[in-house]
Amino acid sequence: MSYDPRQILTQAGQDLAVEEVPLRQIADQFGTPCYVYSAQALRAQYHQLAAALNPLKSRIHYSVKANSNLGILSLFKELGAGFDIVSGGELSRVLAIGGNPRDVIFSGVGKSVAEIDLALKVGVGCFNVESRSELERIQQRAELAQKVAPISVRVNPDIDANTHPYISTGLKDNKFGVDAETALTLYSMAAKTNALSIEGIDCHIGSQIARTEPLLEALNSILNLVDTLSSSGIELQHVNLGGGFGVRYQDEHALDLNAYGAQLHELLGPRQLPLRVEPGRSLTANAGLLLTQVEYLKPGQDDATGFVIVDAAMNDLIRPSLYDAWHDIVVVDGFSADDPVQQLDVVGPICESGDFLAKGRSLQVSEDSLLAVLSAGAYGMCLASNYNSRGRAAEVLVDGANVQCIRRRETVQDQLRLELPEGR
Repeated sequence: MSYDPRQILTQAGQDLAVEEVPLRQIADQFGTPCYVYSAQALRAQYHQLAAALNPLKSRIHYSVKANSNLGILSLFKELGAGFDIVSGGELSRVLAIGGNPRDVIFSGVGKSVAEIDLALKVGVGCFNVESRSELERIQQRAELAQKVAPISVRVNPDIDANTHPYISTGLKDNKFGVDAETALTLYSMAAKTNALSIEGIDCHIGSQIARTEPLLEALNSILNLVDTLSSSGIELQHVNLGGGFGVRYQDEHALDLNAYGAQLHELLGPRQLPLRVEPGRSLTANAGLLLTQVEYLKPGQDDATGFVIVDAAMNDLIRPSLYDAWHDIVVVDGFSADDPVQQLDVVGPICESGDFLAKGRSLQVSEDSLLAVLSAGAYGMCLASNYNSRGRAAEVLVDGANVQCIRRRETVQDQLRLELPEGR
């Protein structure tokens, strides 16, 4: 089962900690807001998935977009992961940590000429092709560079993953992939040129998938295409099932990875095709939290809910504002047994009514309190912005008693450095 959100929290004496490092110590040393990641939790999630897929000829390609910090990428590289990327920038991050480009799968619907050229130059392991136009562009750039581009076609099976519409990717009205008939046409085109090498077939139907049924339905659809291609003389080297494995933020049912692995093994049957998966959130979400300091307590008018105003904001963690996402809030310290439990909205200082981290929470808190926003290891820092000219938070990786700053806090000078006043 998926890592529980509160399992990242431990006790160091009387102090609430991540592994062996007290959260107050981290806040004092690195300031707030601050992202804190547990190396042990990251490893545990990776090993859990690897064990579930162990009977299969499988390879885990970590989805860089979930959390692209170089320290996190380095940890997954050490564990043996490949990488799933969706931009040239993410490819550059993999190269920056010494990652092998052959271990990279390049996904995404809008690959530019420059991105394709870079991927061809360094020799990525596979392009996941999402349209006829993209296939033609990759072929043209490969011919120009006198390279052979390894390709896989992303198939959109029109399967409802029963998830948030913003993170659903496998329906026919989503922008991703192509239908089965178009996929067969693309494979036929690719087989006729020496500039392309057919490697596999790809499918990804969405994120936060809690049941195995839609994933298995997608695989069954893909295997029908695999058999059709084989009968026409096109043999694939792998099947890529994407990611989207659901995790717990509150009381959701997380995807049962062990059951999923066993069902995959049964469905693949005698086929010896290697399996690729592209998890992101399921490896990092509950391995991270966001530390934030209370600035003010503000009572509500009449019977309205009051506010706890903190120094983190929607520019640091946009998921609650964007998806109405739930993140558990833990009061780390700075309160006493005499403080009343209050119903409060946890809000930031940004000039937007949509700037909130949580609404209607029962909290025993004071203006000296430090809060931990849990389940912030995925789509937290990577979606951060400079809205209201706020610097992005620091990031810290804890490994046992060791704590390392893996991204320093951004300053105003960092922001201004890229801008020029008019006329200069």
